Amino acid sequence: MATSAAHPRPRHSNSPFAPRPEPEVELFETNDRVCHDSYGLGRVVSVDLGGATVDFTSRTVRIETPFRRMTKL
Repeated sequence: MATSAAHPRPRHSNSPFAPRPEPEVELFETNDRVCHDSYGLGRVVSVDLGGATVDFTSRTVRIETPFRRMTKL
């Protein structure tokens, strides 16, 4: 059973395993060109603390942070 990233399991101090690294959240600004794994090429319309709204020509989609499937071009 997989755990969600929002509620990770507590790490024991004597665990032999290294902790999982925190995901790096890429910063986007308005008018940045982006590529999304599912939607393709797009342009950032607006950005707030919870995510970004991106215009992919065929539709406008709000992408939540962290942006795992989206990269800046």
